Amino acid sequence: MSRIIRIFDTTLRDGEQSPGASMNVDEKLALAKQLARLGVDIIEAGFAISSPGDFESIRRIGGEVEGPVICSLARAKEADIKRAWEALKDIPRKRLHTFHSTSEIHLKHQFRIDQAEALKRSVEMVKLAKSLIDDVEFSAMDATRTDAAYLAEVLEAVIDAGAGTVNIPDTVGYTTPEEFGRFIKTVKDRVKNIDKAVISVHCHNDLGMAVANSLAAVLNGAGQVECTINGIGERAGNCSMEEVVMALKTRKDFYGADTNIATEEIMRSSRLVTKITGIPVQPNKAIVGANAFAHESGIHQDGLLKERSTYEIMRPETVGLVKTHLVLGKHSGRHAFRTRLKDLGYEMSEDDLNKAFERFKHLADQKKEVFDEDLEAIVSDEMQQIAEIYALRSLKAESGTGITPTAVVEMDVNGKIVKQTGSGDGPVDAVYRTISEITGTKSRLEAYLVKGITGGTDALGEVTVKVEEEGKKVAGHGADTDIIVASAKAYVNALNKLEYWKKGRAK
Repeated sequence: MSRIIRIFDTTLRDGEQSPGASMNVDEKLALAKQLARLGVDIIEAGFAISSPGDFESIRRIGGEVEGPVICSLARAKEADIKRAWEALKDIPRKRLHTFHSTSEIHLKHQFRIDQAEALKRSVEMVKLAKSLIDDVEFSAMDATRTDAAYLAEVLEAVIDAGAGTVNIPDTVGYTTPEEFGRFIKTVKDRVKNIDKAVISVHCHNDLGMAVANSLAAVLNGAGQVECTINGIGERAGNCSMEEVVMALKTRKDFYGADTNIATEEIMRSSRLVTKITGIPVQPNKAIVGANAFAHESGIHQDGLLKERSTYEIMRPETVGLVKTHLVLGKHSGRHAFRTRLKDLGYEMSEDDLNKAFERFKHLADQKKEVFDEDLEAIVSDEMQQIAEIYALRSLKAESGTGITPTAVVEMDVNGKIVKQTGSGDGPVDAVYRTISEITGTKSRLEAYLVKGITGGTDALGEVTVKVEEEGKKVAGHGADTDIIVASAKAYVNALNKLEYWKKGRAK
């Protein structure tokens, strides 16, 4: 029987540390609910002491999401531990995750303390955490650049102090698979009480080896892998959840291990993270990239038509790629719409369903075919709505050879209808300049990404923008068959997120 490896998902904490990937409370809650459907074992919902938003996210996720253990990160400091406890105390299944650096380079240059002091602090804070919560995890930050004998001493001490999980992170993405596998085995052999704790690993991808290092650790006794959807995270990112999960599932014969992940939810989870953060997945990304199950070579196509296993080691359906062609049309009713959304894994409130259905009917009048991808774009828009300070009412854009691009935009600004005309270098620029003038925003457009969700000239266009103001970066998302309208929706969505952030900061 295969060992079950715990999946500790840190998309909401470490993943959010990707530049421009910060999420508001509602977005975190929506993603946490999807992570629960995905079947992750532990959700690291935030870093309670870092901000009021993280604190509130942990509380709300713990109160509204069933299934996974809900975890808060905390430095090995009394204030951090107590703040994490405040966020977690009413949650039925909870974990407190505390950490301290152990490498000489960190202790000497960052903390300016010796090994004895680092050991003392780590043990004291694990004891404090254990006095509050049964499930405590300890991470030895920068473990892969730590002396193995000292690391074993620290881990043995924190296990005695009450840590049920000990994490050995490759914090700076420095190690290699063979080296890391040996390191895990060495530490395991030296820690006398290791049988009382689960060994976890948290690998960063600075050298592109986070998944390989995590798998090497599994081979050598690790029982938990810390990872993120799409591999997002600090610097070059983290171990990619979907890659490590599918590697274990596909090569169960080699690793002798599996996970509790409902793999059919992988693609939906990936798309939701992209929509919330605005960070696209490269086409050749393993498992969730657009080309992951695409075959162009004639030799490959010939083999596939004869026998799928010739060039496919995984079936697309196992990661949630839906093969249905035409799903719904303009004559479809609300019941069929609701049923199809349920088949796709979406449970919506009656109000959100009504809004989504109105958008679907509008789209069905414009398109000959409505695909599952179109439905997911509509639903994601509705599920991510936040309180609107600004709402787009109408727009008209003119552009062409020999004329100055102009836009007429009508918006609802705090309940007041404002209409204005502006110009720019192109139709999108004209629309954005006009919206900027209406809202009086001081933000700066950092990125603008367009893609067609489905094929054909009537495809639903998806626009993602990144907007920055006072160091805060947010992603805006919009979809429409008219790419200018989609662009306006994305920009307005981003501006509303900035206003949401400003209100939270002012409290």
